[in-house]
Amino acid sequence: MESGTDRTVRKRPDISALSRKYAVRVLSEADTESVFALCRENRLYYEYCPPFVTPESIRADMHALPPGKGPEDKYYCGFFDGEQLIAVLDLICGYPGADSAFIGFFMTAVPYQHRGISAGIVSELCEGLAEQGFAEIRLGWVKGNPQASSFWKRNGFTETGLSYDTSLYTVTVARRALRVGPDQ
Repeated sequence: MESGTDRTVRKRPDISALSRKYAVRVLSEADTESVFALCRENRLYYEYCPPFVTPESIRADMHALPPGKGPEDKYYCGFFDGEQLIAVLDLICGYPGADSAFIGFFMTAVPYQHRGISAGIVSELCEGLAEQGFAEIRLGWVKGNPQASSFWKRNGFTETGLSYDTSLYTVTVARRALRVGPDQ
């Protein structure tokens, strides 16, 4: 392949390299209470995406996988400002394609919202994944949620035209191409 076009994805991405500003690590069930404290303050999210969060739903999300993916592909990550958990990211690598990553969930703590911090995390996430060989990120938001739609569109995500229905809502699928190399 030509220089700058190699999109080979590392088997296990370096999660700590997804932010230069915040410490990033994979969360475990021992972090459930911290994640719950962050999520339960985001009531608007759960108005569009019910049911309301519980410690049990967090533990289930930590292990939820799309078809064909294994636990080695999942990174339920926390972004930390010092010791403070400020954002949670559910990242599936190699989904839906080998050079894709999928954001299953992203939430920032209420005191850190509306200050450009979430957009900064997404920007660094995109840069970090591109540097590790990923070509795109996909995600979904609940149709009709203007905050989610606006946030992701401002951060370079475009609707794919695909959607799917759950028993409670319809999800709009979006993607963002990642710039890999100097010519793209």
